[in-house]
Amino acid sequence: MAEPISPITLPPVTNPEQEGKWLREALVNWLDSEFIPETVNQTIATRATQIFVRQRMEGENDLGSLVIAIVTEMQAFDFRESFYSEFAIANAVSDLLLDSLGIDRCCGA
Repeated sequence: MAEPISPITLPPVTNPEQEGKWLREALVNWLDSEFIPETVNQTIATRATQIFVRQRMEGENDLGSLVIAIVTEMQAFDFRESFYSEFAIANAVSDLLLDSLGIDRCCGA
């Protein structure tokens, strides 16, 4: 039987503004590079970052819970002008965070 993946806990937030700025910029870069740069990418990144920072300010440090919060709250976002969905955005945030922490995200490692 496969071993369950251990939860990933982010360090407590010390500078939410800086963390949010980094995430927003990283997410816009990711969105623009995956398909084509679109104006809506700025709006998507801003909304996802707002959700993330608010969750962090409320004490949420579990990456899985943060991803679920982004998926849940981004369901209200109108993605008709985008190639993306709430799942793609939440997964991108997770990947960006894992990369920033130096955690290999390949193959469950």
